[in-house]
Amino acid sequence: MSSQSSTVTTAQGGSASAGVKPEAGVRRKGLLLLGLSLGYFMVLLDTSVVNVALPAIRDDIGGGLSGLQWVVNGYTLTFAALLLTMGALSDRFGARKVFLTGTWAFLIASGLTAASPNLGVLIGMRGVLGIAGAALLPASMAVIATAYTDPAQRARALGSWAAITGVALAAGPVVGGVLTDTLGWRFIFVINVPVALLSVLITCAFAPQVPRNPNRAIDLPGQLLAVLALAGLTFGVIQSEPEGWTSAPVLIALAVGVAAAIGFVMVERREPGVRGPMLPLQLFRKATFSVGLLNGLLVNFGLSGVLFVMSLHFQQGLGYTAMAAGLAFLPLTLPTAFNPIYTGRLVARKGPRIPSILGFSLMTVGALIQLLLGGDGAGQYALTAVGLLIFGFGVSFAIPSLVTTLVSSVPKEQAGIASGALNSARQTGAVVGVAVLGSVLQASPGDSGTKVALSVAAAALAVGALLAVGYIGRRTAQ
Repeated sequence: MSSQSSTVTTAQGGSASAGVKPEAGVRRKGLLLLGLSLGYFMVLLDTSVVNVALPAIRDDIGGGLSGLQWVVNGYTLTFAALLLTMGALSDRFGARKVFLTGTWAFLIASGLTAASPNLGVLIGMRGVLGIAGAALLPASMAVIATAYTDPAQRARALGSWAAITGVALAAGPVVGGVLTDTLGWRFIFVINVPVALLSVLITCAFAPQVPRNPNRAIDLPGQLLAVLALAGLTFGVIQSEPEGWTSAPVLIALAVGVAAAIGFVMVERREPGVRGPMLPLQLFRKATFSVGLLNGLLVNFGLSGVLFVMSLHFQQGLGYTAMAAGLAFLPLTLPTAFNPIYTGRLVARKGPRIPSILGFSLMTVGALIQLLLGGDGAGQYALTAVGLLIFGFGVSFAIPSLVTTLVSSVPKEQAGIASGALNSARQTGAVVGVAVLGSVLQASPGDSGTKVALSVAAAALAVGALLAVGYIGRRTAQ
């Protein structure tokens, strides 16, 4: 065993000898995992907490459906676009430092977002929150990869991490609904402040110093092109309904997005050197890596899209209050509270193939069940609840298996790049999901639009299931 694995590095840079009691080391790792998960919890909470607050935001500071889409996507767009660069920063300056810096920034930005006086400022501050959130995500995974050197232990740790953070994805509507109806929509951002502070305190005490790669350069051309590509395509899709597909702003935005995407691929074809690409295309030679990224996009396309569509359906279609709409998502929340732990253990024993296939299949079925929407009676809610419960189990199987698939498909020193790539793909899927399904709702208001949007989500998730069958986990990465 190496000397690195026989010592415990402290947050201050010192080390304890190998004589430290094993139970003390386990306890320290457990607390570290909690601190990292709390940081990631609030980051993911902000991707979904705002959904049920959208009607309240519109009533308070205005905004049509396209404006509400930007309230959601203002966060996920910057989050997705900057994750790859933040992964490079994590590798270059140290994951611990980047995680703590991002958490402090998220804390401050959350307080400022809560004070937004109008819709434009709110959308802008959501973008700032996305930047801070992007710093936390790859850094937290890199710290976990360093702290847990054994592959089986790492898989279990990632499962526990997903159990805490998975709750945030689906608990967002519940938390958002309760806070919106009791204290006001601004408190969905105020709640981040104490969570961020606790995460900082725990991480400072227990996070190890992660090895740095000072030669890891920042790919500014690639980053700029990534932002332009995602922003242009998102703007074009969101504004296509109110302005028309043939309008000049939409056509220009789409053209910029496509050109930037092509330019991004060309720039990233550079061979690694002094200024290497932020996403080395050599990684895509592995089918597991490529399909894992695509399925990461599809899982969040379905999850974020369904949350957006169903939140509006509950409140605008059925007349629920924000709190009632949030509570209606409880069946989706419950599986994500406990099942990722089981998924992590299953992945550690059997590999990611089975839970990945099962996860996408269940999400597809859960979305299809929602097509039976047609009333607001007890029987209808029971059917909706069953569909959401199945969907939630699918999420809790799919996401942990994807995390393990990507982290295990690359060398340890590229963990920051892999985690940034996976989560950039996932958040890109969230942006596209809200943009596309929101545009469907604008084109066909009412139940018909809701059903068409859910059909699109189900089709995307079915593709993910087929890809998992064909490519995920056929070989176990060492």
